[in-house]
Amino acid sequence: MPTENKKAHWLKAAQDSLQKELDALSLVHQRLGDDFCRAVELIHQHPGKIVISGVGKSGHIGQKIASTFSSTGTPAIFMHAGEAVHGDLGIYQPGDPTILISKSGSHSEIVNLIPILKGFDSPLIAIVGNLNSAIARHADAILDASVPCEADPLGIVPTSSTLTTLAIGDALAAALMVENNFDARDFARFHPAGQLGRNLLKTVGDVMQKTHEVAWVSESMTLRQIVIAMTHHPQGAACVVDEQQRLVGLITEGDIRRALEQHEDFGHLTAKQIMVTEPSTTTADSSLADALKLMEDRPTQISVLPVLDKHTTKCIGLLRIHDAYQA
Repeated sequence: MPTENKKAHWLKAAQDSLQKELDALSLVHQRLGDDFCRAVELIHQHPGKIVISGVGKSGHIGQKIASTFSSTGTPAIFMHAGEAVHGDLGIYQPGDPTILISKSGSHSEIVNLIPILKGFDSPLIAIVGNLNSAIARHADAILDASVPCEADPLGIVPTSSTLTTLAIGDALAAALMVENNFDARDFARFHPAGQLGRNLLKTVGDVMQKTHEVAWVSESMTLRQIVIAMTHHPQGAACVVDEQQRLVGLITEGDIRRALEQHEDFGHLTAKQIMVTEPSTTTADSSLADALKLMEDRPTQISVLPVLDKHTTKCIGLLRIHDAYQA
């Protein structure tokens, strides 16, 4: 195990690094202004794609920005500045805006591209750490990504500068989402696979345990009868309903364990005595995202939700948290 002295040094280095990055982001926040709005306008008014270019660590950040743009409704592609002159310039259509990323603003691969891009009528947006650089001088919009210092102990590793550049890209994407009225349904169309797409595209009714799969009990049923019903339909809970199939309570496996713990003579217990009388519920037409928020965004998570028909208020099923996350 490391000594306490080593732990203190590690934590100090980490906290200093994070503080420097926070300071850098705070400066970016303060600097956003007319050029940022100009960049949003140049991107939004173009009906085609955006090309993002850089080299080194800036290139890696550029790839992430392009991915974020594309996934939020602004078609974008990354072009490595070094590969551009070896055929990759063929991706351009006239007028495609280009975002050029460079901390120094003087990378020769990017500087050499500028007259070529001008020939493609490409509006240039520069994200640079030097406002007096060659790239900045030729840009139609300049976004200042300068930082007081890098966040590593030596002050030379791309840390604060790459984070700042990424944050500017995220800020552009956010502004464009607002301008394009991009909403959750749009996001789901671009993310049909994985949990994100599942949460947004599927409803509770698509994945819930249907009527014949649920343990249904009445208020007067004994604990033994409840356990038998839940054994035949092992969903982790039983829905307590009246004669009209309206929900009056919920009994979970946890409720049964607590009842056994609290009552030595539990043979006389009924559903009415051990059920939760006002359980959280959802409806069949609710999105999985909304149902999961109801189940998880609380001090104590719940693992099952009775499902109601919003028109009749009858209980028609049960949603388990496993159903929401099942592939």
